[in-house]
Amino acid sequence: MMLLFKILLWGFIATFLLGLPRWILSTHYADRIYSPQETRSMPTAIVFGAGLRRDGRPTTVLADRVSTAVSLYQLGKVESLLLSGSSNASGYDEATAMLEYAIQFGVPREDIIIDNEGDRTYVTCARAKDIYGVDQALLVTQRYHLPRALILCDALSIESDGVAADLRPYSAQTFWSAREIGATFRALWDAGRLKSEVIWDQIFEKDQS
Repeated sequence: MMLLFKILLWGFIATFLLGLPRWILSTHYADRIYSPQETRSMPTAIVFGAGLRRDGRPTTVLADRVSTAVSLYQLGKVESLLLSGSSNASGYDEATAMLEYAIQFGVPREDIIIDNEGDRTYVTCARAKDIYGVDQALLVTQRYHLPRALILCDALSIESDGVAADLRPYSAQTFWSAREIGATFRALWDAGRLKSEVIWDQIFEKDQS
């Protein structure tokens, strides 16, 4: 009985420690996550990829992200959409599928930017800054994902707020929440690395002056 208690205790401690960074991040960014109606205006909405069906159409999760971004555009909250997702040589192309979906709901093609190299959240945010010159943006994804996206944009000096795209319950919500534990550690590593690079650049520039 004592052994079982120790196993349960250590299991609880391990679970707590693993989940603590995600809880801290979620708490920290809670007041920067809005609905489309509540959020302030920004020049651009960054929409993150979330997979395609076998027939090439957006998954329910991805469709809700694009639908939320379309709502922002129709409300006048953003002037353009940056649709970012993965692609490969076999024809898998999230960004193009997102583009077709957004156009279907009335967003003009000239107000849409597609990035088919957004293989993960950090890459999407970094390319938005470095390739497309985005300095201010609304981040559109589900609520579970937004704290991670926000900390990365903060580290990249992109002024941002999150817009939750939770338009319905999702069957894989438990899986995503568990996956976010590991993904949060990676995002914190990326954010810390970016901040340290900025500090070293400032030191180097000071030494050169």
